[in-house]
Amino acid sequence: MNFLVNVKRGLASVAVMMAVVGVAPLSHAQGRQIDPAVYEKLDVFAHVLDKIRSSYVERVTETEVIENAINGMLVSLDPHSGYLKEDDFKDLQQQTQGEFGGLGIEVTMDNGLVKVVSPIEDTPADAAGMESEDLIIRIDNHDVQGMSLKDAVDKMRGKPGTKVKLVVFRESEKRTFPVVITRAVIKVKPVKSKLLEAGIGYVRVTSFNDYTDFSLRDHLKELAKANKAAGGGELGGLILDMRNNPGGLLNQAIAVADDFLAEGEIVSTRGRIAGQDSRYVARSGDLLNNKPLVVLINNGSASAAEIVAGALQDNRRAVVVGTKSFGKGSVQTIFNLPGGTGMRLTTALYYTPSGKSIQAHGITPDIEAKPFKTKEQERVQLEEADLPSEASLVGHLDAGKAAVVSATEKRVDIPAMIYAPVPQKSPSDTLAGLDGKPDAQLDRGVMVLKMLMGVPTSTMAAGAGTSATVVR
Repeated sequence: MNFLVNVKRGLASVAVMMAVVGVAPLSHAQGRQIDPAVYEKLDVFAHVLDKIRSSYVERVTETEVIENAINGMLVSLDPHSGYLKEDDFKDLQQQTQGEFGGLGIEVTMDNGLVKVVSPIEDTPADAAGMESEDLIIRIDNHDVQGMSLKDAVDKMRGKPGTKVKLVVFRESEKRTFPVVITRAVIKVKPVKSKLLEAGIGYVRVTSFNDYTDFSLRDHLKELAKANKAAGGGELGGLILDMRNNPGGLLNQAIAVADDFLAEGEIVSTRGRIAGQDSRYVARSGDLLNNKPLVVLINNGSASAAEIVAGALQDNRRAVVVGTKSFGKGSVQTIFNLPGGTGMRLTTALYYTPSGKSIQAHGITPDIEAKPFKTKEQERVQLEEADLPSEASLVGHLDAGKAAVVSATEKRVDIPAMIYAPVPQKSPSDTLAGLDGKPDAQLDRGVMVLKMLMGVPTSTMAAGAGTSATVVR
């Protein structure tokens, strides 16, 4: 019996299984049967597979070809769906547990190139100076153009201690340059913190893995202890920094938002299938006892970070400061498949409590605050539309475009003086971040927080050399 007959019989079995297993859910959800053209396309698929096996210029395995076809079927839907081979499935599970091997960057595919959504703090990629917006155009001796995202990620991964050479194009500086990075086991510490000054705490959430909420609670306790040790009582206010946070687990985003909300909706998800929509509501209790809260975001804040920012903004629990977020508002469900493989499939969209669509829109801050520009960035004029976002990704979902989107109207629940223009500070007069560098967005966030706390603005002078109590 020849190969084509075997393949066609196998596909026929698949078709029969689809007819038996698939019709009931489809009929229930959509009131329609499977299009007969599907079976015709399965027959075409069998012929193509047979021709590849018999006539392709190089010998390939049928398994590899079929897996690539499955992945192609998924990635054609949107940039975030895809097939997970056995090793990839294991890697994904490790990532959500906060430890995995690689360079330490969150990436996506854009116009055939790998785009950095954000580097993960304290990783080789971060130490090498990779930035969100960077386009990776070459990995070692291989051009990225033509690769799938999975292939590109596989080439960047490798044994810890080995090196990989990337060629990077940085749009903001209009230059291309090489970066050599040494691979390492990436252990993500999802939360960092420090006491900026008496009464004002700072928490940086870098990702949403299995330990984010637990770690956040621990840091808040340590900040309270540090504040008392410095002669203060309870914290008077908090900066929650989620800049360049690529997202992560939905349940962790809900838990973090719930930490600061005593009531109200956190997020809702809406899919195509009726009855599968979800709405998540806060439980009573606020770890800050309703003390003022400022959230920092930028174009590298995505997914779970946007859920938290949107929930705290819409419930009027926090003032959001920074620049517009990335706009990844889609839900990916992980399905187990035979043979230890899996698939990542977009199944729903996120909506903030006020009904705003995050997908391809992002979260608009209440107070815009831009970071300092490098000399190269000052030389090159870059508009907000040029920054990387979900909307700039080829094949992104535009569902929700007609929904209510993030607005920029002034809020009436916060002091009007918060919206007053502020003079631009020099780097030497600007508050420093955890890396010791002047941070204009953090400086503006602290100014807003002090206004919410009722602290006179004359006490806001804090230079880049201002001392701070580091918690962890």
